[in-house]
Amino acid sequence: MKINNGLVIIGCGKMGGALLEGWLDSGVLPENIWVIEPFPTPRLQELAAQGMQLNAGFPTEPELCLLAVKPQYMQEALPQLREMTGHNTIYLSVAAGISLAALGESLGEAAILRAMPNTPAAIGQGITALIGNSRVTATQIAFAQSLLQAIGETVLLDNETQMDAVTGVSGSGPAYVFYMIEALAAAGVDAGLPAELARQLALKSGESISQLRVNVTSPAGTTEAGLRVLMDEAQGLKPLLSATVAAAAARSKALGEG
Repeated sequence: MKINNGLVIIGCGKMGGALLEGWLDSGVLPENIWVIEPFPTPRLQELAAQGMQLNAGFPTEPELCLLAVKPQYMQEALPQLREMTGHNTIYLSVAAGISLAALGESLGEAAILRAMPNTPAAIGQGITALIGNSRVTATQIAFAQSLLQAIGETVLLDNETQMDAVTGVSGSGPAYVFYMIEALAAAGVDAGLPAELARQLALKSGESISQLRVNVTSPAGTTEAGLRVLMDEAQGLKPLLSATVAAAAARSKALGEG
């Protein structure tokens, strides 16, 4: 992938890091990437030694600036971008809930895109929904898609109002699935299986099911809000699955008894 003026990443946690690795795998050279991250990982420091710019300002007119900080920190991060003087830079935000209009208040007359990737992006198997403001050209959308395709498929939304639903379904969906597996294993225990066997039958993984769920759940984020419904002790998924497994087990027993 040919980059002329550079790519900027503001915030390089899980999603920013996934995109960074995807770009590198696609052939972007480390020296064409600028990263602003207050708590750099050993991996970022390793890439800095290979030529990536880490916490070292911005290029003059980068092709794209990825905004990958958490939503609650966005207003603190945006003023830093005034150092970039390029009017052709595409701003791509992956922060949930921050509208194009709100981003435009700080970024001015800029081409701004909102995107919602999901956690399978970390292994290049994600899907990212995308919507831009009126200043984004078809060429810029195509360029942003080519960068996002480094972590999986992309889809274009018809309007920005769909982005909240995308966040609830695609962005948070993996955590819901992990919790469903967690609840299924618990239902197996309720039905008489040893805990470790129930876990193995529900999911074969090097990590505990609950840890997999925690790994994809940001504190006070959209996924956590959805999980509160699923994890309700009285009306959530766990009692429902427990009753489901119990009914299936009882029917199996009845069939065996003739």
